[in-house]
Amino acid sequence: MKKVLTIAGSDSSGGAGIQADLKTMTCLGVYGMSAITALTAQNTTGVSGVLEATPEFVAQQLDCVFRDIRPDAVKIGMVSSADIIRAIGAKLREYRAEHIVVDPVMVATSGSSLMQDSALTALMEELFPLAEVITPNIPEAERLCGFAIEDEDAMLRAAEAIGSTLPGGVLVKGGHRSEDADDLLWRQGEAHWYRASRVDNPNNHGSGCTLSSAIASFLALGDDLPRAVGRAKAYITACMEAGLDLGAGSGPLKHNYAIKEGGSVQ
Repeated sequence: MKKVLTIAGSDSSGGAGIQADLKTMTCLGVYGMSAITALTAQNTTGVSGVLEATPEFVAQQLDCVFRDIRPDAVKIGMVSSADIIRAIGAKLREYRAEHIVVDPVMVATSGSSLMQDSALTALMEELFPLAEVITPNIPEAERLCGFAIEDEDAMLRAAEAIGSTLPGGVLVKGGHRSEDADDLLWRQGEAHWYRASRVDNPNNHGSGCTLSSAIASFLALGDDLPRAVGRAKAYITACMEAGLDLGAGSGPLKHNYAIKEGGSVQ
């Protein structure tokens, strides 16, 4: 069985973070493991509190995983401090981790900030160079490239500007656009569009976590990056189309849309 490690924060409501990651990995047939960077007290309406793990404890979790059940791919999500980011980078280099997907989580779906300002530079210096792909949404891509993204041409310019500094690829996610949900993968000077209509579902809590975990899962299963992105996008679209409606705010996805109540597969 292929193994995938998520390095991210915990979501007490189960819709995002390591909970969304592990649900995704299980539904896609890989063995999920986790190194928790922070505990969050949150639900579909917002984040009430964040309690960070120490860099030393994050490193200890990574040692335990890599020395026993080595992952075939790694997804990195919420890492809110520069010290934790540096600890993660050091361990991933030490163990020569492969198929690393970095989701630069800066703001929760509810609008709550999840990254200290000082952490962004460390993220770009420590983790981006290790990544096979990074997966910013449009607001995150705007922060990385320094200009507004209002149309496809701007998405392309942003992907090129960000991607030109990276050894891997950059997937600019178009879910924040109003007219479509097209994503753009830029890698080694080539652009690949993933076209999709918007799903009429306001419940998208944890969608970025789910997509990046799905990409890591498909990379672990042997797909190349363009195919992994395409299959991950198809998975998250199906999760959205299932129409789960939980909570008073932006609710979670139905990760197990293909499983009936009681455990049988549809």
